[in-house]
Amino acid sequence: MSPNKRSIPSLGLIAVLALSFAALGQKPVALKATEDLPAGPMQAKATTSCLECHEARIILQQRLSKAAWTKEVDKMTKWGAVVDPADRDALIDYLSTNFSPDQPPYEPPRTLSEKNAAGSTKRY
Repeated sequence: MSPNKRSIPSLGLIAVLALSFAALGQKPVALKATEDLPAGPMQAKATTSCLECHEARIILQQRLSKAAWTKEVDKMTKWGAVVDPADRDALIDYLSTNFSPDQPPYEPPRTLSEKNAAGSTKRY
């Protein structure tokens, strides 16, 4: 094999390693599940029942009526969510109170931004 053909895979490996090390320097945004859901008597139950399968953001972005939350809780229970029948109605009340159509729209957390000298936004 000629020296030029050997250097191509080496350059590829160097590029992959460089990108890997660059990614390690970035700090991910970490959110705690219980901090995302509003406080209330059913926060712990919602965390246990809902966040076993998906992130709090899935709930936070919803704006559903009580009837729609009822259907959603029943559907998720059929799919395996663990909801004690004694807690079902209180969980639906918690969700429909905190995530109803009359609540303000969900605003996702933003990444840290810094304005550079040119005025454009630099994301980390």
